Amino acid sequence: MEAFFAIFNTDLLVATIRLSTPITLAAVGATICEKSGIVNIAMEGMMIMGAFFAVIVAYYTGNPWFGLVAGVVAGGIFSLVHAVSTVTFHLDHVVSGAVLNILSFGIVRYLMVLFFGHPGTTDPIPEGLGSYQFAIPGLSKIPVLGPMFFNQTPIIYMSFFLIAGALLFLRKTKVGLHLRAAGEHPLALETIGVSVYKMRYLGVVISGLFSGLAGAYLSIENAVSFTEGMSNGRGFIALAAMISGGWTALGSFFAALFFGFADAFQIRMQIFKVLPIPAEIFIIFPYIATVIAVAGLVKKSRPPKADGIDFMIEREDG
Repeated sequence: MEAFFAIFNTDLLVATIRLSTPITLAAVGATICEKSGIVNIAMEGMMIMGAFFAVIVAYYTGNPWFGLVAGVVAGGIFSLVHAVSTVTFHLDHVVSGAVLNILSFGIVRYLMVLFFGHPGTTDPIPEGLGSYQFAIPGLSKIPVLGPMFFNQTPIIYMSFFLIAGALLFLRKTKVGLHLRAAGEHPLALETIGVSVYKMRYLGVVISGLFSGLAGAYLSIENAVSFTEGMSNGRGFIALAAMISGGWTALGSFFAALFFGFADAFQIRMQIFKVLPIPAEIFIIFPYIATVIAVAGLVKKSRPPKADGIDFMIEREDG
């Protein structure tokens, strides 16, 4: 019973929020991207690029806020490769995403050797954004909810606003409605004089910016250095969160919370040694939860009608 209360407490919920943040950001970005009609499995690569360049800029400037901006910009620029490949050159979306994931690891390894003389892990940055934890007066004292939502670090607060912003953008703005139309009825969108290609470029770049921010969170807020592979499959878990969440920003957030909870739970199970089983069993728990969640919910969720369908082919068929 003692072990139960040691695991299932407020600390577990706070850890859930922190571990789910990079998944949430990438999943919400992917939602916007796929709403425009472009399949995006390249979040892993975009997160890696964001994490690396966030550390590089923070390391050489001594300012983690500059690193944050650099990480976001790096993710956005890298996403342009996916946009050009899929929208302009009509490459298969999944193939493009897979190539970008592989390419990101190669680029980062080369730059690691170039900047630090070795692959693996960078030197630590002088200061990370994790040191800027801010408790909102009054609200942070609310039991359970206070520590979870109102006593956090900058990028976690940003993620809350970005979720709300994504919801408003997709549902209430003219550009957001055009972007959704590009993924649902691109031919109809073209008939009113709006460029489907521009909307799809916009969706991919927004996804890159969100994934870059997720990567910056990993390297300069959750940690103070970059390690090769530190995204640890979170880009693919974000894809699962988006599918489980029904291709909606709010649904993606709740699905990301579930995966964050699974990760936080396995860490605490290892710490308190509740069950005498190898640590490797606990490590794979979040990935098993991902498979189960997707397998159980994928049939109930519906992607945008034109998601993954090349517009040039659809125009010819239409």
